[in-house]
Amino acid sequence: MCLAIAVLSFSWSAAIADEDVLPYVEARSTTGVELADEIWSLAELGYQERQSSALLQRYLSGEGFSIDSGVAGIPTAFIASHGSGKPIIGILAEFDALPGLSQAAAPRRQPLLEGAPGHACGHHLFGAASVTAGAAVAAWLADTGRKGTVRVYGTPAEEGGSGKVYLTRAGLFDDVDVVLHWHPRDRNDASPYTTTANKSGRFTFHGVAAHAAGAPERGRSALDGVEAMNFMVNLMREHVPQEARIHYVITDGGAAPNVVPERAQVYYYVRHPEAETAVALFERVVTAAEAGATGTGTRMDYEVMHGNYPLLPNDVLSRLMDENLRVLGGIAYDTDERMFAQELRSSLSGNLPPMESAEQVQPFVFRQNMGSTDVGDVSWNVPTAGFGTATWVPGTPAHSWQAVAAGGTSIGHKGMLLAARLLALTSADLYQMPELLAAAKDEFEARRGADFRYQALLGDREPPLDYRR
Repeated sequence: MCLAIAVLSFSWSAAIADEDVLPYVEARSTTGVELADEIWSLAELGYQERQSSALLQRYLSGEGFSIDSGVAGIPTAFIASHGSGKPIIGILAEFDALPGLSQAAAPRRQPLLEGAPGHACGHHLFGAASVTAGAAVAAWLADTGRKGTVRVYGTPAEEGGSGKVYLTRAGLFDDVDVVLHWHPRDRNDASPYTTTANKSGRFTFHGVAAHAAGAPERGRSALDGVEAMNFMVNLMREHVPQEARIHYVITDGGAAPNVVPERAQVYYYVRHPEAETAVALFERVVTAAEAGATGTGTRMDYEVMHGNYPLLPNDVLSRLMDENLRVLGGIAYDTDERMFAQELRSSLSGNLPPMESAEQVQPFVFRQNMGSTDVGDVSWNVPTAGFGTATWVPGTPAHSWQAVAAGGTSIGHKGMLLAARLLALTSADLYQMPELLAAAKDEFEARRGADFRYQALLGDREPPLDYRR
């Protein structure tokens, strides 16, 4: 599938944000911050987010939502629903942390527990803002007597686990009219954007153990197989499209130098803006693995770990979000927050954006993001749009200890509550403007193409519930 990135043109009047929904968000803001802080402290890895998922489900249940837990064969996934009839607006909520990035809410490197997980991508804020917005919209719908359903999707294991792919594959978005999402960032931006497709796999080599000095001729090194594979893939980099990304880590290289490794493993990610190209490149990596095994006298097997489509942008929805974000404005730091930010920025390198950029809304332009997300699969099945707010100090990269630190402070809370307001405002507009929903659907169909048939890149495998263990 070739992703068209030209902005499509539709004739519709600019929406005016229905700010009547904002008091419903403000009434829930304190609880939302408390939820975010508790999930930040738990810092649970993908598919292990039992306490984090349960917290969000209990909160939504208390707000009158019906809860369907353990959907798509994933114990920590859930769907919370409120209201009745059409339109159905889905709001995504993530809550998984990243390994090895434990960090205090401090402007210098200070792990809470060395080697432990941390919320370096801000998913604690993501989940808390989404449930806050969902609860606010549900109450607003009930009090105004408007028809419609709001659904909050609890989506685990975004970080390499492709949780949303399994929900999509199970048809859990099939009757939804629009899906909204957001993500913590170091800036405020509602521009339409796309990501790379991503397919990953663990390649395990099996050799023959022997004494590395006393009987090397009797051994066959599984690590040699891994290294031969890696060498060939690194040669392959010269002959791939420049937009491609290939990364790997050796997850098992043996235990002792004097023992020929009987087992070794390497974990690969392969990315490209087009799904077909990412899949083709992954197959070339598989061929390199097979050759590495043949050349070293070892045996290889591999397991596809996850696969994500690129995000399919929706200009209609993004323009609505952008207009509402400009109504709300950016993030203003108080004196203490500014001091925190200044000290934290001293640990960052590169050409940093000005501190004041947290107060601004970025220009509305199409953006190509080289990362990947399982939201991509959702976006090829239902009109979807997202945005980012400044939950991190300007210049902070995702997946860094600096992101964890800011995410545990009032800087992160302010960005999270801005996201909750924007989700609620945009939802309120969509419930009241059927022409916007229709335009978003028309654009979705035009971008996706009449011949598109969804097929998950990870195939028919079951969710890898132990991939972080």
